[in-house]
Amino acid sequence: MLIRTPADLGAVIRDRRKRLKLDQSTLAKRIGVSRQWVIEIEHGHPRAELALVLRALDALGIPLNANPELKTSRGPAPTAVDINAIVAKAKKSKT
Repeated sequence: MLIRTPADLGAVIRDRRKRLKLDQSTLAKRIGVSRQWVIEIEHGHPRAELALVLRALDALGIPLNANPELKTSRGPAPTAVDINAIVAKAKKSKT
């Protein structure tokens, strides 16, 4: 997953913790932080200490890879899709 925001990072941490069947308190003990810190990072707290974030990733077995060769798209947002038009077209094609 490409992580672009603190909320993205929090979602990755939360999802991995749950897949490992860890509660927030257990993860907090492994990292050496409070349960409140885990709650905040999972909710995308934007000012978490980097060293603690790295310890959290390590405790969860999440590798961190900074690849400058990876191309990311920062172009315009995708155009909106008119779901009503798609449904109407699908209904017409069935009749």
